[in-house]
Amino acid sequence: MRQQMVISGRVRRWSLARQILILQIVIVGVTVAVSTTIGFLQARDLLTDEATGVTTAVAVSVADSPAVLDALNGSDPTAALQPYADRVTAETKVDFITIMSPAGIRFTHPNRSQIGGHYLGNITQALAGKTYSETYTGTLGPSVRTITPVKDPAGRVRALVSAGITVERLSSRLRAQIGAAGLAGLVGLSAGVVGSYLVGTRLRRHTHSLGPTELNRMYDHHEAILHAVREGLLLIDARGTLTLCNDGARELLRLGADAEGRQVTDLGLPPSLTELLASGENRTDEIHLTGERVLLVNVAVVRSGARSLGTVVTLRDHTELQGLAGQLDAERGFAEALRSAAHEAANRLHTVITLVELGRPQQAVAFATAELRAAQELTDRVVAAIREPVLAALLLGKSAEAAERGVELSISEDTELDDVGLDERDLVTVLGNLIDNAMEAAMSGSPPARVTVHVRTDGTDCLIRVTDNGPGLDPAAAQEAFQRGWTTKGTGRGIGLAMVAQAVRRLNGTIEVSDDGGAVFTVRLPLPVESRP
Repeated sequence: MRQQMVISGRVRRWSLARQILILQIVIVGVTVAVSTTIGFLQARDLLTDEATGVTTAVAVSVADSPAVLDALNGSDPTAALQPYADRVTAETKVDFITIMSPAGIRFTHPNRSQIGGHYLGNITQALAGKTYSETYTGTLGPSVRTITPVKDPAGRVRALVSAGITVERLSSRLRAQIGAAGLAGLVGLSAGVVGSYLVGTRLRRHTHSLGPTELNRMYDHHEAILHAVREGLLLIDARGTLTLCNDGARELLRLGADAEGRQVTDLGLPPSLTELLASGENRTDEIHLTGERVLLVNVAVVRSGARSLGTVVTLRDHTELQGLAGQLDAERGFAEALRSAAHEAANRLHTVITLVELGRPQQAVAFATAELRAAQELTDRVVAAIREPVLAALLLGKSAEAAERGVELSISEDTELDDVGLDERDLVTVLGNLIDNAMEAAMSGSPPARVTVHVRTDGTDCLIRVTDNGPGLDPAAAQEAFQRGWTTKGTGRGIGLAMVAQAVRRLNGTIEVSDDGGAVFTVRLPLPVESRP
């Protein structure tokens, strides 16, 4: 039956702590009651066994006494045996010793009026020469008694001896022991109740007085949220141990099933991300790269007073967003190129109109034709060589950007690229960031700043090579160049080349860096089988 209580006119289920407290009290009470009952039964059996042992020893001792045979040979056995039976009864703490004839006629009895009467009990086995114990109701009430034969030197049964302890006496001893056992049980029950209360108080504090239904509902919601959200969630304790990892985090970080319970430094994550997770510091919207993904990471420290309990880490996948941003950047660059071209076209148109107004039409035609031919040659060359629309737009945009920044961006004569079936966003990421990096390097070198782009296929691979005439790249720093945070500028996050390396890994390609009067970046990307000639 569900336990409920009424508080302020409304029904509220008992909290888990209260239910456990009541359950513990019931269990302790039942345990004490059962233990006391078992103790009572064991004590009763022990007292009965003890009484049997005592009565057997007394009966056998009396039967073996020479005084008994001497008295039986006399004319008045009772006169000699009764004082002897009284003395032994007093010394051995038994309730009676009855000496009788083989026919069961009493020679002795604690109640003198019973002497000469017939013994109440079984004597068959004793007459057969055996010692026998039983519980029987006689003249003194129920008793535990032992009957044994008295034999003469010839082995004949001359008499029988019965020694017994009344059940009332045993019961009085049992009641005394039960009282002590009950007191011990009461103490145990009290200790159990106090312990249960303390446990319940602690449990109530940790469960916030919630009932099983609420806790079960919270657990179901917890599991549903952890498995449903796409964002990654990590819980890391103050010792740097990963205590919780949802499905989203396992997928984003490629974590195994045994990740929980391990140190974050043992998870095989990139160094920058490992350092962040182990730092135990608040961080907001930091970008980190894994082998295949761009992650936006937030870290929040959980505190109880001044004590840190650990950190909550959320991970969001920005890989697609970064790819779309690169593609958008290419489109924006193309739009900027068109804007710049439109601006320059307006200036040139004004020049042509002025020349016509000044009566110099031939110079106006020559000027307009030359400008149109130069602009159209670049566009025709790019469009004819690069038949991938997004990359063509990227190169035209970067050409306009380079012109505005004072960089001479040229495309090699043998540049030619069809639609090769590679992910266009990854291609934009690779080529766009390499050109940006090359322009920065060229502008930091001796003028004039030049950047050359070479893109073509060789049947099995797509080859992308970007060179500049900047200061070049130290071979020792080549590997570091593709790590997040590396930069030759005084400011910046240094993520461009890291994203290039990430995109190359996704496409199963390779990237090489050399120095030929400036940095040379060479990327080889395997073509899909269906795109190979």
